[in-house]
Amino acid sequence: MRVRVLFFGQLKEIVGRAEDQAELMDNARLEDLFASYGERYPKLAGFRHSVVASVNQSFADWSSPLAAGDEVAFLPPVSGGAGKPGVAPSELVIEIVREVIRTPEISARLKAPKDGAIVVFEGIVRNESGGRRTLYLEYEAYEAMALKQMHVIGEAMRSQFDVDAVALVHRLGRLEIGETSVLVAVSSAHRREAFEACRYGIDTLKQTTPIWKKEFFEDGAVWAKGEVPPLPSNLPKRESIK
Repeated sequence: MRVRVLFFGQLKEIVGRAEDQAELMDNARLEDLFASYGERYPKLAGFRHSVVASVNQSFADWSSPLAAGDEVAFLPPVSGGAGKPGVAPSELVIEIVREVIRTPEISARLKAPKDGAIVVFEGIVRNESGGRRTLYLEYEAYEAMALKQMHVIGEAMRSQFDVDAVALVHRLGRLEIGETSVLVAVSSAHRREAFEACRYGIDTLKQTTPIWKKEFFEDGAVWAKGEVPPLPSNLPKRESIK
């Protein structure tokens, strides 16, 4: 049987391509597929304990069986990732973009007469990392899965907190110093719920969404170390701000 295989971040650089077609024996499992690539690319095998995988855009256990036509993605630890304008209050704004994130416009779309608060978090590109001067960043994502996961996070924010509207927006491509890479915004009747939901949103997005960051310095470039998403992809529960 044949499956489609996707690689991201530094894994893509190790195998030298972003996509491949793999022929497998019937009843092959996810771990068998990774092992076959590990034999061809020993450096890839060294990532076995820090890589997670997805099958058809859902996180999967290494023992998961594969079927003909499956889309498998091998995901390095995430660096923590469309909908379009025009949503009404009490809905979600979920976007992956390649242009400047327009925070004032997005925030204005979330406001409703019943709201007494809107909390906005922007992650911005800073000029240093680990004591080295950063020139710029590049972000990439497994876009279909990232959007799906961002919807899950947004729905969890609305179900676990007493909030109105939610926006999760992440930018891809090259970003310069001072530019916004990610926006999380929440509107609600009261500020406490908005603050808690916003913190939950960015923390969970950074932990579970397949988006990767490459940092460029004067003396080279590296993929940023991130977090290994949980398996299965259960989202953390809310925690009160101390």
